[in-house]
Amino acid sequence: MKRIFLLISLITSTLISSAQVSVEAEIDSIQIFVGQQTHLRLTTTVKPSAKVELPQFQPTQMMTPGVEVLACQEEKKEAADGFEARSMVYTLTSFDDTLYYLPPMTVKVDGKQYKSKSLALKVLTIDVDTTKIDQFFGPKDVQDNPFLWSEWSLPFWLSVLMLVLVALCYYLYLRLRDNKPIITHIRIVKRLLPHQKAMQEIEQIKADKMVSSENSKEYYTKLTDTLRKYIEERYGFSAMEMTSSEIIERLTASQDQKALDELRELFMTADLVKFAKYSTLINENDKNLVSAIDFINQTKLENQPVEETVKPQLSEEDQRTQKSRRLLKSFITIISVVCAGLFGYVVYTLYQLLN
Repeated sequence: MKRIFLLISLITSTLISSAQVSVEAEIDSIQIFVGQQTHLRLTTTVKPSAKVELPQFQPTQMMTPGVEVLACQEEKKEAADGFEARSMVYTLTSFDDTLYYLPPMTVKVDGKQYKSKSLALKVLTIDVDTTKIDQFFGPKDVQDNPFLWSEWSLPFWLSVLMLVLVALCYYLYLRLRDNKPIITHIRIVKRLLPHQKAMQEIEQIKADKMVSSENSKEYYTKLTDTLRKYIEERYGFSAMEMTSSEIIERLTASQDQKALDELRELFMTADLVKFAKYSTLINENDKNLVSAIDFINQTKLENQPVEETVKPQLSEEDQRTQKSRRLLKSFITIISVVCAGLFGYVVYTLYQLLN
């Protein structure tokens, strides 16, 4: 008795569960012309918590031979009594005129399969009366779009502007080409230090044998000029324009008194020879020459740079020429960029108009 009761309960629960799931299939139109489309809707009514698997088709996949699925779209909405209707809408088409049988579609609900009813689709062809050929016309020729100046005016005037700018750019280029660049070079030359220059001149005095010459005035003039140039470059004051006493006074604060006494005696002798026609002896000339050499050796500066950077000085005309070339290059660059932008815009506009 207990077994019979359990069996009845199981059958009853199964029937109730089956009654809670419904699968329906419907088609918008059972009759279409070749190439037309229709929609097949597969709807399953289940509890919201149920797991439903609806049939899926890829685009251009055949539902049945001759009937093609173009698209699938899933829908969901609430139903009565707390149930939920889940649907899949299939877009169908066919290109053969015949009657198609659409087999039942299988839906899985919580792992259990349910089938819909089968459907039919009739595909019709279009009747053509071939006895009246004059009613049929061939394809039309491609129609040209009407010409509108308002559409073409902007690229036209921009093209004119671009040509003017190109001509101006070419003119400026010719000006730049004819205006030769001014090339300046910074030279690095070796320079002699003040004491080296002075010693070279003293060696020249020796080579010219001016010490033993009867022309004492020329000898002392050359010797004192050499010392004046050395003092001017070594100490940085205008010794060539100063008197002997002024030079000695400037040197008194920084030089050895013994060296200054010898230098003072040399300048005094030179002044007497040049202005008072004083005659000197050969040994006196030798002594003054040695005094000059000693003074140079005692006051010379070693470890000075022996190379000098010589920067050329441009004239006002050259400076104006350089400025003019820079302006021409700037104008050419700006105009070239503008022309490139205009060209790109005109090409893009023409492409839009012609396509």
